[in-house]
Amino acid sequence: MRVPLSLTARLGLLFAVLTACLLIVVGVVLGRAAEDHFRELDEHELSGKFSLIAKLLQRVGSAAELEALPQALDDAFTGHDGVSLLMRDDEGSVIYVLNASQFAPAQLAGEALANGSGAWRLDGRDFVGRETVLEMPLSSRPVRVLLGLDIVHHTRFLDEVRMRMWIGIVVATAVAALLGWLAAHRGLAPLRRVTEVARRQSADRLGVRLIEGDAPAEVRELVEALNGMFERLERSFQRLADFSADIAHELRTPVSNLMTQTAVALSRARSTEEYREVLGSNLEEYERIARMVSDMLFLAQTENGHLPRPAEVVSLADEARALAEFYDALAEEQGVRVEVNGEARVSGDRLMLRRAVSNLLSNALRHASRGTTVDIDVSASKGEAVLRVCNAGDSIAPEQLGRIFERFHRAGPERHRHGEGAGLGLAITRSIVEAHGGRVSAVSDAGRTVFEIVLPLASFS
Repeated sequence: MRVPLSLTARLGLLFAVLTACLLIVVGVVLGRAAEDHFRELDEHELSGKFSLIAKLLQRVGSAAELEALPQALDDAFTGHDGVSLLMRDDEGSVIYVLNASQFAPAQLAGEALANGSGAWRLDGRDFVGRETVLEMPLSSRPVRVLLGLDIVHHTRFLDEVRMRMWIGIVVATAVAALLGWLAAHRGLAPLRRVTEVARRQSADRLGVRLIEGDAPAEVRELVEALNGMFERLERSFQRLADFSADIAHELRTPVSNLMTQTAVALSRARSTEEYREVLGSNLEEYERIARMVSDMLFLAQTENGHLPRPAEVVSLADEARALAEFYDALAEEQGVRVEVNGEARVSGDRLMLRRAVSNLLSNALRHASRGTTVDIDVSASKGEAVLRVCNAGDSIAPEQLGRIFERFHRAGPERHRHGEGAGLGLAITRSIVEAHGGRVSAVSDAGRTVFEIVLPLASFS
């Protein structure tokens, strides 16, 4: 099984590879520069030797001087063991040769260098040479001169430099890998501390936050992201705990009522009518439990996006008027009038949106004072549809406004007395509105409470 490398090891290797690449490039450049330098030196030396040979040939103006030419050449190149010279007349006959062993057999046989210059290798030694034609005044006949130069000392120097350079690159790469590993290990220390704290994090320690004030910016961003995640998880765990407690609390009352009523009914023999009353009362409690379970299931499906959302155009004013007609009997019983004004169309699930508005309207009717009017105003502005439900009655305390859309929350005992539900209606409304890409809010002051729903307008509106 392949074990993945740690981030520290990867950074160390990457640093070593980059260092090696950089050193190789520098070495290649320096090597080419050294080769060019020695090539220029060889060319300069060959040119000097040709100038010397040309001067000696220019002095040959008689047969005696021609006879003395070999000796003059020998004297001129005394001590230059690395120089080889081969001179031929125009008929190809050799008239002078110096260090013949440094020429290839083909060159001794008369083969000319291609383009007048070249390089060859004999017995492990490298040579460079040039070939040209010079004039000799005695006969006015051209003389072909091949001049060779032993460059073994240059090649050995370059080979030694290359070997040391490769050894230096290997050593420098190893040192760079070690230094890179140390630098990465030290630089990633804040990340290891974050990992250690995150490893110890659990549901019981969600309140613990990561502190990396002196960490690099990249790690601080990670710390902020993790702290944000821990905070969201803590809120979610807290909501879940509160939700469980609320469920237990809300179910305890109807179940306790059912047990008490049943126990009282069974305490002695009762008439058929009394049993019917007990069963009817129990049925109301069962219905209350069923509504609560249904509402919780609806909330869970809405928030998880599991409910179907047909995209149909919905007139908020038409839905509000239909609901006003539906609640007409309740409004008349409460001594309250309902008025609907304005128009706006949105796209979404008609039944879900009707339920959201219905929750607001029923809530307003329950808390409206007798003789007042519940106003439902619908308007459209800047691509948004706004529906406001306003009623006059008991105000909601400011500290309660931020929590009235939470599950099982009731805004104070005064408003609780008016309620018949489990405190899930406004939570359902918020879930429906948010599922449609909107938002819901409430304001309450001086005996007037306004709930506002904002939704995106239908595309053709």
